[in-house]
Amino acid sequence: MDDLAALVELTLIPGIGSLAQARLTGACADSSRICELAPRELEFLEVPAEASEALRAGRYRPMAEEIVDWCLREGCRLLVRGRPGYPKLLEEIYDPPLVLYARGHVEVLDMPCVAIVGTRRPTPYGLQMAEGLGYDLGARGIVVVSGLARGIDGAAHRGCLDAGGRTAAVLGSGIDVIYPQEHRRMSRDIENHGVLLSEFPPGTSPAPQNFPVRNRIISGLSLGTLVVEAGEYSGSLITARLAMEQNREVYALPGNLTSPQSFGPNFLIKQGAKLVQSWRDIVEEFPPELRCRLLQNEEAWQADRPQLELLDEDESTVLAALDTDRAILFDRLLRSTGIEISRLSNLLLNLEMRGYVRMLPGGLYIRVARPPQKK
Repeated sequence: MDDLAALVELTLIPGIGSLAQARLTGACADSSRICELAPRELEFLEVPAEASEALRAGRYRPMAEEIVDWCLREGCRLLVRGRPGYPKLLEEIYDPPLVLYARGHVEVLDMPCVAIVGTRRPTPYGLQMAEGLGYDLGARGIVVVSGLARGIDGAAHRGCLDAGGRTAAVLGSGIDVIYPQEHRRMSRDIENHGVLLSEFPPGTSPAPQNFPVRNRIISGLSLGTLVVEAGEYSGSLITARLAMEQNREVYALPGNLTSPQSFGPNFLIKQGAKLVQSWRDIVEEFPPELRCRLLQNEEAWQADRPQLELLDEDESTVLAALDTDRAILFDRLLRSTGIEISRLSNLLLNLEMRGYVRMLPGGLYIRVARPPQKK
């Protein structure tokens, strides 16, 4: 049996988790011969009897071979723990996956990575900050890792892509099953400019139990994990706990004490997480050599940065009346600015097209935290 298919087979058999997989591959140098181990040897390696029987009988062998063939046809790479191409930082965690399915540019995983995670139901403030921090990190060559979920995850990926940076999305489904569906276009952008990853076999649906499992990969790939808005029982707090257990940095964005979404990051700050106000707060916790290199490059990056676009008086008035953390109704803007209704509508449309303002459902407007740059 093909060596790669033998490894995939191990990941398919119920009862053989990542730790048992590590014991089996460590006990047998030739992975294709694992299925030939005697029952007593498998028992010694703590493989459950039912899983041992399935392994020796080769029940999942045809499925494993079909998956390997599918990967070859579809251009999906198989990254195997302990072999070239597998993320080095991920190998350091307690239970790294034996096999990762990857689409895109796997080499970005050798670059410095930071995870940005948070609630699927963020406030406008949370979305703005996740997108802005994703942009700032991506613009400086730091890979943004997240889970492609709605809310904070999607905003972090989007900000990084807007900066021309590299981003990695770890899926809670098969590599061929994009969830949520509205992120299909984003997933293609990520594949073209970063990497999509999953430990689940192709075709796996996004079952709820998959997401806590994949969180260890998000934190394991990263030098640190930033939590941007998370409720009391958010899965993002699981990711933060895993990062602590993996001896990685934990960062948190402070939030409004009256907002339920702020419970998670504010709680983490009380527990000792690094309070983040800008990308610099993240980089300051990096290993010294990497930190110095990034900060030294910052001066050159700022020198080449395009200047802010100039605004006329009415545009400045509209922006001054808008907040970055609270959406405002058109009628309220009309009263606060004193600008005639048709003129205000045109100004808002123009500012939205230029990236200064974002229109939300219900006739609400919010100011974009990161202003666009003049080309």
